[in-house]
Amino acid sequence: MEDVFSHFDLVLKAFWLTVQLAFLSGVAALVLGTALAAMRVGPIAVLRWVAATYVTLVRNTPLLVMCVFVFFAAPNVGLLTGTPFLIKGTIAVSLYTAPFVAESLRSGVNAVPLGQAEAARAIGMTFGQNMRHVVLPQAFRASVPPLASTLIAMTKNTSVVAVFGLAEATFRMRYFVNRNADDTMLIFVIFAIGYIVLVELISLGAVGLERRWKAAR
Repeated sequence: MEDVFSHFDLVLKAFWLTVQLAFLSGVAALVLGTALAAMRVGPIAVLRWVAATYVTLVRNTPLLVMCVFVFFAAPNVGLLTGTPFLIKGTIAVSLYTAPFVAESLRSGVNAVPLGQAEAARAIGMTFGQNMRHVVLPQAFRASVPPLASTLIAMTKNTSVVAVFGLAEATFRMRYFVNRNADDTMLIFVIFAIGYIVLVELISLGAVGLERRWKAAR
């Protein structure tokens, strides 16, 4: 354990990288997932089909396969060459998480009373205005618990990127375990506590949003 504590700056740097990866991936997944959800409930059949196909394909594909595509397959065809590992990891994790965000939001859209969308159309709102001003704000409020679960799962999924050389928390845990095989369990506990802290912060944020929006009703 002395090795871990004497190089604790490496542990902190690894978790900081995990936080950056989770934050950037979360923002990108929320943006892409919102667009997919809007396409799935929109009036244009082609966009509905494209969004439904993407959601079905990616939800049934392991994250590891998505990472292989981003880290190896895309550069082989001239895409993402020279891109930093953090950005590649962000692209892989966000592309994988976006369909789950979209489905969580779509359940929130379905919870919005139909009469509100009809009333918005009756006063002349376009589909985009209807989604932006009436439906999506309420859908987000209704989707906080499933969205929080999705973001928690995404944060834990960032550990997969360690396989491709990004020195985030799991990568660094493996580094210390390889150097201190007798302390494997204690090293695991230290890094597990770090992940628990990150997950609890997301949970607390979700609870805070729920309480704030309930109070605003």
